[in-house]
Amino acid sequence: MSDPQALLDDDERSLLRRWTGDWAEPQLATLTDAPFSDPAWIYERKLDGMRVVAGADGGDPVLWSRSHRRVNTAYPEVADALAEQAADRFVVDGEVVAFDGDQTSFARLQRRIHLGDARAARNTGVRVFYYVFDVLAFGGVDLRRLPLRTRKRLLKESFDFTDPLRFSAHRSGNGEEFLAQACERGWEGLIAKRADRPYCSGRSRDWLKFKCVSDQEFVIGGYTEPRGSRVGFGALLLGYYEGDRFRYAGKVGTGYDERTLRDLRARLDRIERDASPFHDRVAEREAHWVEPELVAQIGFTEWTSDGRLRHPRFSGLRNDKPAHEVVRETPA
Repeated sequence: MSDPQALLDDDERSLLRRWTGDWAEPQLATLTDAPFSDPAWIYERKLDGMRVVAGADGGDPVLWSRSHRRVNTAYPEVADALAEQAADRFVVDGEVVAFDGDQTSFARLQRRIHLGDARAARNTGVRVFYYVFDVLAFGGVDLRRLPLRTRKRLLKESFDFTDPLRFSAHRSGNGEEFLAQACERGWEGLIAKRADRPYCSGRSRDWLKFKCVSDQEFVIGGYTEPRGSRVGFGALLLGYYEGDRFRYAGKVGTGYDERTLRDLRARLDRIERDASPFHDRVAEREAHWVEPELVAQIGFTEWTSDGRLRHPRFSGLRNDKPAHEVVRETPA
């Protein structure tokens, strides 16, 4: 698509503006525990990966994390695929994922996320794919004020979607039936989006999360010593922010391989501190405390009545969200 205006009517053209640059702060979804069906909404698969905004402004494409950190070296094949497109001025939004069988796996993607060398990333043997679900700009034209359904149509016309680039498909209307199917298939859940709304950076109720499983980010505030033949550490002590208070959410002792235990212990040793960073009392004997800097993705079954995680499992570290922004997710 050389000119997006050719596919628009007069009312839609009036919404267009000039665009320069290769980045925009991404729009974020709000968690809800009340799934619904509505023809005014579209529903997409919720992917267990890393959010990436990709853009070019007449030069080589740049991949940006949610926190505006350049990540080209972690996913060089994605950057290469975008460079091969006919367009050289665009901004798109999507998710980079790795698969474990039929399911997207944040744990498997861990082997790529933190790498700063493109050759090392390719040599991991972990294939990645970039599922693109929105186009924010194309050919120097700002498309964000257009309705989402129109942007999705322009996106599909704008790029050649061959691996590792994939178009993020959607359904209209029956969100509840689609969610039931998603959960049966073992998916993370769905993202519901208002089809007639513009793209708005930041958290929005125009995008909602329907989850099949519970998971969110937590900040590491300490760890326990390993026992028996285990190496590294026993469990991570997790927390989240409630205003200025760093609240304790429990500990997680599963989800690690031996390499992760050793590597993460080395990182924890570098940020050790004398006193607990938690506002709450943590009843762990011989706990080690660390500066609350590292953010982990944790899956769990539910919250207990006393505010602790039930059956938590470590998925991996995140580098796309500042620790002070991690709060307890509650359905809106």
